[in-house]
Order: sequence, then structure tokens, then C-alpha cells
Amino acid sequence: MFKDGKPTQNFPQYYDSHIDITIPYYHTFNIEIINLVKAACPEPALWLDTGCGTGTLVGKALQVFSGTQFILVDPSSEMMAVAKSKLESKYSSRVSFLEMSTTQEIILPGDKKPDVITAVMCHHYLREKGRVEATRKCYELLKPGGLFITFENIRPFTLPGTDIGKTNWGNFQIAAGKSIAETENHIKRFGVEYFPITVEQHLALLRDSGFKVVELLWYSYMQAGFYCIK
Repeated sequence: MFKDGKPTQNFPQYYDSHIDITIPYYHTFNIEIINLVKAACPEPALWLDTGCGTGTLVGKALQVFSGTQFILVDPSSEMMAVAKSKLESKYSSRVSFLEMSTTQEIILPGDKKPDVITAVMCHHYLREKGRVEATRKCYELLKPGGLFITFENIRPFTLPGTDIGKTNWGNFQIAAGKSIAETENHIKRFGVEYFPITVEQHLALLRDSGFKVVELLWYSYMQAGFYCIK
């Protein structure tokens, strides 16, 4: 929940219970990410999940990739605390946690390079300069030949398309159980508290960051997923 544009103290608990009624197909994103990793990098030694939130993606991936070590990165101590409570006791030998963002200097243990880096619904909070910096940091951290996957809120190509997209997204939230007031408050955050860019701009940013393979993985409502190979 937000107050004056900032998450409130109980936001991590709110996030887990409300994400499915806020982002259409959100948990399908995780399934698609895991399926893509199976196809493109089936035995990753190291996977870094930046903007890990409450650790949901890594929790699912841990069950599939039994030989993989995971590093979870997030700037929120509250989110990180929830992720630790979910994962640390059961997977203590396979998970580690860094409280920071990808706009900071991330130094990985032993200077290891991840085979996979994921960034799900986190870079759209950044302005243009910060988004460029965060994307290039992910590129620099990644192992040559490694896989980068990102999902973000996106901006439609036209103003009419944006208006229709907002209405469609709002209708989804109301049908999923949100109140009209809560839905309206969420939609009003578009371009004010988070700053989506178009699919074309995402593709250009990823190419400009140096990735040799850049592909569109998913597009629905006002969210899109992309994958890249370094």
C-alpha cells in the first residue's frame, strides 16, 4: 500500500496478497521465466534475481534447478526480510541475499559471473538515466553467453492506446476483487510514481546495452517480458 507515493511499512505483506489482482498473469511470468531458462540455460550454476521482492520467483526456481545457487538482490529491507523468511531456513546452502539495487555497485562473492540474471517489475521505477544504468549493470555482471530476462510495465505506442490500456487494466483489477477507489489510485501512479517505456524503447535499450540476442518473450495488458543473451 502507498502513502504519499511511498510504500507503507506493511507493503511486503500487501504485495504478496495483492499482486495477482493487480498484475494480470503475474505468476505466469514466473512459469515463463523458468521454462525459458530450461530451454536456453538448462543447468545454470549461478542465478541472480535483482529486484527480488519477496522471493517468489526464486522460491519456484529452487524447486526446478537443484544444482543452482541463487543470489537475491533488493533495495528494500522489508522485502528482503520476507524473502529470507520464505527461503533461508529450507535453502540456506543455496541462497544468499544482498540489500541493494542494480544502480549500485554490486560485488558478487568470489567475483563470480551469473549464468542467469532476472529483473521482474523493478526497473520501471527508474527514470531514463537510472534505467539505462541498471540495465548496463546487469549486462556487465552477466557471464558471457549468459541469459538476462526482464519483465516490466510498458507504455503503449499512442495516447489513445495508453488510455484504452489503462481502462482495460483497471477493469481487470476490479473484476479480480479490488475496489474502484483502490484501482483508480493504482492506475493514477502510471507515469507519476513509475515510468514505463514502450516495447520498442525496451528493445533499443537492451541492444544498446550490448546484448547480442534481444527478443520479446511476453506481452499482455500493459506488461511485457524480454530475454537477452550476452
